[in-house]
Amino acid sequence: MASSLAGTRRSWLKASLAATAAPIVLTPGKASAQPTPLPPSPPTTPWVEELPTQVTPLSPLAALNPAPTVTANLAGGECGRAPHQRFAALTVPGLAGTPLLYQLTAKENPAWLFNGNNPYYPPQPIWGYEGHTPGVTTPGPTIHARYGQSIICRIRNGLPQNHIGFGSPEISTHLHNMHMPSESDGFAGDFYSATQRGLTLAAPGTFNDHFYPNLYAGFDEFGGRGDPREALGSLFYHDHTDGVTAPNVLKGLFGRYMIFDDLDTGDETTGLRLPSGAYDYPLSFADKRFDSGGRLTFDELNPEGVLGDKIIVNGKIEPVLRVAARKYRLRLLNAGPSRFYEFALQNTGATTVYPYTQIASDGNLLPAPIQNVLRLRIAPAERADIIVDFSRFPMNTTLYLVNQLTQVDTRKPGVLQAPGTRVLKFIVDRPAPAPDLSQVPSVLRPLRDLPNAAALAALPVRTWVFARNSGMWTVNGQFFDSLTPRASINRGGMEIWEFVNPDNGWQHPIHVHFEEGRILSKSVNGVNVPIPMNERGRKDVFVVGELMTVRVLLRFRDFQGKYMMHCHNLTHEDHAMMVRFDIV
Repeated sequence: MASSLAGTRRSWLKASLAATAAPIVLTPGKASAQPTPLPPSPPTTPWVEELPTQVTPLSPLAALNPAPTVTANLAGGECGRAPHQRFAALTVPGLAGTPLLYQLTAKENPAWLFNGNNPYYPPQPIWGYEGHTPGVTTPGPTIHARYGQSIICRIRNGLPQNHIGFGSPEISTHLHNMHMPSESDGFAGDFYSATQRGLTLAAPGTFNDHFYPNLYAGFDEFGGRGDPREALGSLFYHDHTDGVTAPNVLKGLFGRYMIFDDLDTGDETTGLRLPSGAYDYPLSFADKRFDSGGRLTFDELNPEGVLGDKIIVNGKIEPVLRVAARKYRLRLLNAGPSRFYEFALQNTGATTVYPYTQIASDGNLLPAPIQNVLRLRIAPAERADIIVDFSRFPMNTTLYLVNQLTQVDTRKPGVLQAPGTRVLKFIVDRPAPAPDLSQVPSVLRPLRDLPNAAALAALPVRTWVFARNSGMWTVNGQFFDSLTPRASINRGGMEIWEFVNPDNGWQHPIHVHFEEGRILSKSVNGVNVPIPMNERGRKDVFVVGELMTVRVLLRFRDFQGKYMMHCHNLTHEDHAMMVRFDIV
């Protein structure tokens, strides 16, 4: 029997929306119900928006006012978070050091253009993050961090409290999937505004100071900064407010966070010498649906959500990216909420698909590059870093990144279909301004050896079943409760988690907060299936397909407190397919 939703934020949010919104056709609650069809978005004009040729990272501030404190500064307007864990011990020279200071403000931009001056898509309000200078964008400012240099990131809530439309103006920002103390993780129940607070906060507030130690996982086990084999690379931050993650992220509340170290240095003259600087380019994809007036729309009451029929790239519909004739590192992110993609690089006649090289899966470098990739699938919240060498093309060549994966509802992807949908246009419009010193080495980041068979057999095993119940999405037949942990794990522990999808009507990209895991096996209907090459490294999103079981090895080190595991189809997450677990 599924647990009650009474008294949760989801229940009062839905009651208030039902009382104030225009009539909405809801999908029936039974598992066999299908989404209600919506009219397509208005026609768009391709290739009128140009992306900047490079992404400039946000610079740190000299100071924050009021100054950050280890315990919540309630008098200064901070929300009632728990104290920063291990702050004094970690922020010493040689470990995380004195934190650099950043600030992001969640605000509304009243006049965002998705498709240039297309009359079908008027200037319209979006939510996004503003950095240190005026200007709200989606994605928000990109942050470049380094291991061994901690950060305090103050995240202010400047959203309009009397807004009209979908979404809710509270925030809880999750840095996906940083190894960090729980009070800074963006727990779904830690949402805040000046007048509202989540059930897991002590008080509302206008800001929250997040402590990102930027240390490798395993510093208790290995000493010093931790285990360099646990390094991350391509992360993103996004709103995680209980019950409204999908609409809030859909409105624009996400951004990118890259972290470097002595191997992946961000400098193509040192370390692995991967493409860097202007040639290290984040690309974020999101599916959105627009109404007949060209305005962004979403049905947050419907447990099926809304499948977007327009693919937005860095906040724009069908944009252009002009590139130099040299190697680029493209960091692909599926920002959700529901669509899966399978990307190919294609010529203008759609007659040729060009190979590229994959070097990272989710936030992590693979042990070795995967060469000659023709198509790459990414589910919601998955990331993939690829290397494209544009020097092999003549000057003024036009190329397209195309999505060849069909999808007709929010539940799962369909079949591949060529030539696909063009989502991004590349123009090779200039020579490289200097010799291309970057490279793609044959060895990237090594993996820690897995425990032997006997040690694996001795580990605790937890089974999590992702299914449908009473029109909602459940884990082990229960709905999310922010106050009740469904598992308690000793700090420093190691477990095997089994993710089970007993149905053949949907897929679930399962995300575990806090540490990456290693896939041990996959099976469909009890029969083992191969683990794809690009899923054999460390991952934080595990796609559990129809009738599939995925066994994952996870560690729980260094910090304690409340964390989450959930489906990253954001509609499934908002409709209760989420679990709190505690490290104790």
